[in-house]
Amino acid sequence: MHRVVVVANDDVVPFDLSVPIEVFGRARLADGRPAYQVRVCAVTEEVRAGAVGVRIPHDLSVLAEADTVVVPGVADLDAPLPAATREALATCTARLVSICTGAFVLAAAGRLDGRRATTHWAAAAELARRYPAVTVDPDVLFVDDDPVLTSAGAAAGLDLCLYVVRRDYGAAVAADTARRCVMPLERAGGQAQFIAYEPPVPAGHGIQPLLAWMADNLHRPLTLAEIAAYASMSTRSLSRHFRDQTGTTPMRWLSRHRVRRAQQLLEQTDQPVERVGALVGFASPTAFRECFRHVVGVSPRDYRAAFPPPAVG
Repeated sequence: MHRVVVVANDDVVPFDLSVPIEVFGRARLADGRPAYQVRVCAVTEEVRAGAVGVRIPHDLSVLAEADTVVVPGVADLDAPLPAATREALATCTARLVSICTGAFVLAAAGRLDGRRATTHWAAAAELARRYPAVTVDPDVLFVDDDPVLTSAGAAAGLDLCLYVVRRDYGAAVAADTARRCVMPLERAGGQAQFIAYEPPVPAGHGIQPLLAWMADNLHRPLTLAEIAAYASMSTRSLSRHFRDQTGTTPMRWLSRHRVRRAQQLLEQTDQPVERVGALVGFASPTAFRECFRHVVGVSPRDYRAAFPPPAVG
């Protein structure tokens, strides 16, 4: 039987903790036998989990027996990771799976260095800033960089766990598990996070005035040289400062924010799709469709169908 061990840390997100227990715990083989043995461990006998405390039945020694180790998200990204947990994860030979901000725990243990990973979109820039050796993709539901798999926030952990079941036992077992969990096996719209907006950079942030200017000029065909000139920097210095403070490049930031603005227009207006692309600065309808699909996971028309403008009157 495949052995799954869930590592709980203080301030574990309760939903994230329950996801692997439920999904792997409900998986059954064709003959009805459990597909997984699920255990939960921690460095202490009890951990905080939001409004409750959770007693943990196993210590970290069970990691040595695991085939898959799951790290749920944590609410406090600044809380220090216990040395014993960091060491256990750093030396663990099992497949590693993180849910939401559990990626920060894996990154702190050095397990994401040189890998592609994701996390909740609101924390993606911070993950990239803290761990520059990690290639952070904030737009997808999950990343499989075998043997390390990471997921975005909350429900994306369900998608990833079902994906793991499918990889381990095939589509039939995964489909049966999805039915037992009362959720679709594959979410419509591809593996992308539907993000309505990104949080603004706090006032006083080093490049906050530049970001505000870029946001005000999304409709213009901005170039890296023009952005650097506005910031009174060389393009090389701009790119370095930008990545240090946002976790991405100026042009990628610009493309994403154009798409975010396009999402708002698609939801709130009845402007034709091609017109929406032009209003947010895309040079052609083709460029708009390709970038929108890359960031959101569906076409602009499919997105509007999912989030139609409100009826007038």
